[in-house]
Amino acid sequence: MPPARKRTRSYDSAKIRAAVLTQFGHVREAVGTLSPEQLELPTRLGDWTVRELATHIAIGFASVARAAGLPEPAKAEVALLDWPSTTAARAEAVDEAVRAAAADASQDLAALYGRTAEEVGEVLSGTPGDRLVQTRGGALRLDDHLVTRAVELVVHTDDLNAATGLGIPYDRQALAACVRLLADVLAAKAPGGSVEVRIPPYAVVQCVEGPRHTRGTPPNVVETDPLTWVRLATGRTRWDTELDAAAVSASGERADLSALLPLMS
Repeated sequence: MPPARKRTRSYDSAKIRAAVLTQFGHVREAVGTLSPEQLELPTRLGDWTVRELATHIAIGFASVARAAGLPEPAKAEVALLDWPSTTAARAEAVDEAVRAAAADASQDLAALYGRTAEEVGEVLSGTPGDRLVQTRGGALRLDDHLVTRAVELVVHTDDLNAATGLGIPYDRQALAACVRLLADVLAAKAPGGSVEVRIPPYAVVQCVEGPRHTRGTPPNVVETDPLTWVRLATGRTRWDTELDAAAVSASGERADLSALLPLMS
């Protein structure tokens, strides 16, 4: 009989709100410096340009205000740990919406980012975290939706940095939330206690069926840094690539996680 599913980690409401606003602010500042030539640079997201990626980030964050403006759903429809598995089904619709918005000649990124920051800020200043909001992935608590926004902001900040070399900073709390949620998703996807996955300084989880260790150093250990973990979990890089580059250390016969990754795309 497989182990019981782990309980969802809790996130501090004030910290997650501050984190997403800060990370969006970092991206907003960086996008405001991009030249027309930089906006047409390719990204690692298929054939999206930097303009389309920047548009997507703003649209995704604006979903906080859109969701809070809808009638409150009767019940939650998706658990936070299940959210990453819902993203693939929406990829085509998201792509169409982003391309349409980015192609709109009247679309001003600075105005879009300014309007989004203002609208989301107003929502977060007066809406309780336990209010249910309707999102494309299903109804969930506002604070849980903010954790998903932290994940997307961190992931796409990394995408922007890869495309432009800008070096946009990562808010510590936003990065922590992103790393922890993706680590918990791994533990839920492959429940067990035979492998310990360490992503210092933010997360340690156990996963994969097999003998459970009770003391001392576990026989199967995986360790990596936060951004490498985020890239592995979202399919931005491959397990064998990071293992060869020594960005991941894996010891023990059960420590190969390649079959479990990515967790979302």
